[in-house]
Amino acid sequence: MSFDVAADAYGRFMGRYSEPLAATFVEVAELRAGQRALDVGSGPGALTARLVDRLGVEHVAAVDPSAPFVEAVRTRFPGLDARLAAAEDLPFPDDAFDAALAQLVVHFMTDPVAGLREMGRVTRPGGAVAACVWDFAGNRSPLSTFWSVVEQIDPGATTEAGLPGAHERHLVELAEAAGLGDAAGSTLAVSVPYSGFDEWWEPYTLGVGPAGGYLTTVDDDLREEIRQRCAALLPAGAFDVVAHAWCVRATAT
Repeated sequence: MSFDVAADAYGRFMGRYSEPLAATFVEVAELRAGQRALDVGSGPGALTARLVDRLGVEHVAAVDPSAPFVEAVRTRFPGLDARLAAAEDLPFPDDAFDAALAQLVVHFMTDPVAGLREMGRVTRPGGAVAACVWDFAGNRSPLSTFWSVVEQIDPGATTEAGLPGAHERHLVELAEAAGLGDAAGSTLAVSVPYSGFDEWWEPYTLGVGPAGGYLTTVDDDLREEIRQRCAALLPAGAFDVVAHAWCVRATAT
């Protein structure tokens, strides 16, 4: 698995989902003008953009462990406080923000409880700590068709269904284990259009994330079999993919 890729590759693979998801997810924190917010695991800036639009660049900070993504958000938002860092070791003092948000990040944290605890540490008491993760376990993620085919062909493959936060209430349980208060779960949904199968398939070949990483490990014949089986499951011509994410909103204590 790798996110040490160009921001454009991520955008073509997951950006078309993370952009509309951010528009819904940002509402969870109930931010107000004048507040400060931190985007944890910003990627190339889907959620960062929503936070900047709402609060202004001077009131937003972002961190990501991928150097290309940090450079991308710095370029995209001049003046943004964007730093290379992991969620488990945030480079900010206690109570520095009114809210900390992590979109599509918790399932990739080395220690999700520690990461959420750090988000709570840098958020003032009573401030919002929020996170969301695709419903991989419920087969409602953007990648469900791909992983269902992989499981049929290669039963021993490691999919994303077992990742932290990827099944119902797990994000709430992680937030509670991190010592956050008032943890409440919800679901978010997005619908993304495709002109046809080729537009859907091509981003999987870019080596982004667990799915792209998996394709780089298989031979050409198996890759082609996966492609053909996915094509058989998806509609001919244009179609939409509806994806759901689990969400938690808690408060720093």
